[in-house]
Amino acid sequence: MSGHSHAANIAVKKAKTDAAKGKIFTKVGREIAVAAKNNPDPSTNSKLADAIAKARSVNMPNDNIKRCIAKAAGELSADNYEELTYEGYGPSGSAVIIKALTDNKNRTVDYVRTAMRKHGGSLGNAGCVSFTFTTIGEIIVERTPELSEDMLMEYALDAGADDIITEDDAFIVRTSVADFSNVRKYLEEKNLHFFEAEIKMVSQNMITLEGDELKKFQKLVDALEDLDDVQNVYHNVDLPDEEEE
Repeated sequence: MSGHSHAANIAVKKAKTDAAKGKIFTKVGREIAVAAKNNPDPSTNSKLADAIAKARSVNMPNDNIKRCIAKAAGELSADNYEELTYEGYGPSGSAVIIKALTDNKNRTVDYVRTAMRKHGGSLGNAGCVSFTFTTIGEIIVERTPELSEDMLMEYALDAGADDIITEDDAFIVRTSVADFSNVRKYLEEKNLHFFEAEIKMVSQNMITLEGDELKKFQKLVDALEDLDDVQNVYHNVDLPDEEEE
């Protein structure tokens, strides 16, 4: 149940970069608002509980979390966000899936299409690349002197996780979508620190790009992630760590 992946390092660096840009709290706040719309009680709303866990993994203050829930529950003026998914192709035929939350569908599709075209990509029809991806739950746990690989493996197995990937500074715990909330809650109760905790899409067929094609692809991903309406960008390109670039 172990192996090597760049996912944890990339996730940690991405979280730090997004926080520096001041965007991550806004994006996570939208997820909380959507999850809390019909039921603002995380004890009976697993989707909201998952969104709150994601917010805490990026160090979102509790006051911000409470404000997002109150806004969605109608105690404050609330925006109506629509969940959208776009699929398409990046440089060298790479596969890209974009998840967005927006209050203006036309604005969002225009921005996404423009970013794709500018950086050598194009939008495709629904289903054009998603059939090569699998939806899973992923929890990236900080690796500390007090938390050994054997200890985390025992926790993960007890909780019902599917796989563990061990890295230098983190453990990646993977679950089915159905088991994600229970596994997340179990690990939370063990007082583990999460770098990331969310449902995501993972490609079954990763590819490697080099040189100019890799640079073009990285610029495409950066441009998409920089859009306010875009929550997540999934793809099938094996991106190197910063120190390996």
